[in-house]
Amino acid sequence: MTTAEHLLERPNEKSESHVSEHRILNSALESDIATVEELAALPGMRILDASQNQLESLMGLLPSPSAEVLDEPQRWIHYPWRNSLVKLLGPKGFRTLRLDRNRNKITLSEQERMTELRVGVVGLSVGHAVAHTIAIEGLCGELRLADFDVLDLSNLNRVPASVFDLDINKTTVAARRIAELDPYLTVVTHPEGLIASSMDTFMDGLDIVIDECDSLDAKLTLREAARSRGIPVLMETSDGGILDVERFDLEPTRPLLHGLLGDLDARSLADITPEQKAPMAARILDPTKLTPRMLASLPEIGVSLSTWPQLGSDVALGGASVAAVVRAFGLGTPPPSGRVRINLETHISAIVDF
Repeated sequence: MTTAEHLLERPNEKSESHVSEHRILNSALESDIATVEELAALPGMRILDASQNQLESLMGLLPSPSAEVLDEPQRWIHYPWRNSLVKLLGPKGFRTLRLDRNRNKITLSEQERMTELRVGVVGLSVGHAVAHTIAIEGLCGELRLADFDVLDLSNLNRVPASVFDLDINKTTVAARRIAELDPYLTVVTHPEGLIASSMDTFMDGLDIVIDECDSLDAKLTLREAARSRGIPVLMETSDGGILDVERFDLEPTRPLLHGLLGDLDARSLADITPEQKAPMAARILDPTKLTPRMLASLPEIGVSLSTWPQLGSDVALGGASVAAVVRAFGLGTPPPSGRVRINLETHISAIVDF
């Protein structure tokens, strides 16, 4: 996601975070009703109202929701990129109904505690799947997304976006998809990526930060910032399902990346070439444990392969794996620092009849 130059302060470089583009309008407020009427009158505006069906589904839940939830004013959501107005239940009723099927894998009280979590995701290729899975389970109250890159057609083998999203910043693509899933979830985007001037804004107050960026410089810089603030770092590497947990919240002097690079820090990488960085990246992943097809592909990168291969199913698994760890934090049962491999190829090859 982030190249080294995006981590260094540059003259006149500006950092700006953005809250999601959609707008929430309260059907009980006259000023908002007037805005809805103005928007509805715009040429081509699409109006979607299935709120009565939503209310009937909400009323049918067990146990029956409180009067406070049932009587909550409904909202109109304006999605400018869809040129649409959608009428939905208010935030309490919406969350109650949307997440009802989570029970009791996640209880109501546990689900409510999840709203206190603030989670950051750096790198929105694999990170898109991670952020969306966290959102779909309702595992946090705020998501912060950082990536300077735009969506390329070559990303669509693994990023669950569409051709309508091409050439749009990856954080915007992810934020829009999440807003269409849950417009009430706070999503803050950093489309400039994680640069020096945005580091404090992005990191401060986070409970968990998830590293899905490509650059070794960025990985170290991110961890230095997380360690200084006592924020745990999660990382999923799609080949072989490598899942890393670094509990800087419990271990303020823990070596970065489990100490696999010794005492190396981000500044140490400033004057070395990409060729010199390659073996360092290999030390992190442990080439002896990469999948056979990835090992066979490595010599071909830059020769017959444009870059290292990734599969959509591996990325989807990564989203599920990281979300499971975030859920464990929310449930109060977080894992310790360490690494586990969730390699589906290994598990599938071990299938036996019974």
